[in-house]
Amino acid sequence: IVQGPFLPVPPLRGGAVEKVWFALGQEFARRGHTVTHVSRSFPGLPDAEVIEGVQHIRVGGFDAPPSWRLWRGIDVLWPLRLVRDFLYAWRARRVLPDADILVTNTFWLPTLIRPHNRRGRLYVHVQRFPKAQVRLYAHADRLQTVSTSIARALLERLPTCAGKIRVIPNPLLEDISWSEENEIQRRADTRARTILFVGRVHPAKGLELLIDAFAKFRSLRTGGSWTLRIVGPHESALGGGGGLFLEQLKNRAGALGCPVEFPGFQADPAGLRAELSEAQIFVYPSTDELGEASPVAPLEAMGCGCAVIVSDLACFRDYLTPDETGFVFDHRAENAADNLAACLERLAADPVLRQRVALRAWRATRNLTLNHVADLFLADFSLLSSTSTESNPSLNERSRP
Repeated sequence: IVQGPFLPVPPLRGGAVEKVWFALGQEFARRGHTVTHVSRSFPGLPDAEVIEGVQHIRVGGFDAPPSWRLWRGIDVLWPLRLVRDFLYAWRARRVLPDADILVTNTFWLPTLIRPHNRRGRLYVHVQRFPKAQVRLYAHADRLQTVSTSIARALLERLPTCAGKIRVIPNPLLEDISWSEENEIQRRADTRARTILFVGRVHPAKGLELLIDAFAKFRSLRTGGSWTLRIVGPHESALGGGGGLFLEQLKNRAGALGCPVEFPGFQADPAGLRAELSEAQIFVYPSTDELGEASPVAPLEAMGCGCAVIVSDLACFRDYLTPDETGFVFDHRAENAADNLAACLERLAADPVLRQRVALRAWRATRNLTLNHVADLFLADFSLLSSTSTESNPSLNERSRP
């Protein structure tokens, strides 16, 4: 397993992909597989160590450059990210052991690996909406992603690779979710009147929209006693929008007279679980049409018994059924803030509805446990190791949770 150049493993600085593969690697090792996990070097972490049976190797990486976007959203520092990724991929390639399967989510490493070599079948993990560079990965043995919307986009970009595309969802990690239904029911009566967002504090996450909607909700009959908490990193090195964007959000909340709390980044799983177990409503208002693949945070909120509201991105439909296990608002409409405020009002005014939806959501996450998702990956690894890619199942026969 080879992670990208910007975040360490263990996921000390966050990162959904790093968190998922850190857990999956340990699950594979518990089942008797030999697992090597390559990631960036980081202060306080040795260049080599064994964690829960997984051999970790760390090579020189980098902090992510800030995102400086110009007209039409062009990031002027994107070339710097590519240079840093290439240098890291070159270093990672030199330490790779012999293997059956090579999993990676880096930009350049797949282009440096020849098919069918001693480093194993090339398994490219796609966690973002595919752009033109995905054509560089046509030689890979597998293009695995976490949502059907991304899989369809891959198919449009690479129609000749239909047999290589596979959907396997992100798992819900056990250290975040509750394991007992009666605990979800018991805690329903003790939760605070808190609306929670967890994720990167970045413009693409729709946080300005969330603050505007919260202000509108506060002016309604049931909104006056509620508080909004925005939990996550704002630092550019951690994928956030930077200190200036954080100040803009605080100023916006202050101008609207909203009680919005910004406690910062929560890296500890116990701390994150506490946040999710105390809040009644979780909102993920992302407007990132071409960035989100299958965000883990709403899934974690469902696993902790929150009533969840998400924007109308297709990626959420793989695990959230509108009006059954959560709610969806139209983030593209001119009155998007009004739409979100109406969802908040509906949930705030009806505690029975909140509890019913939250419990259905929790039950739905039982099909996305780490154990089950590991089964899907290991079955796919076994298939790749024993057959040619031409005989692999097509997208229409993908694994389902």
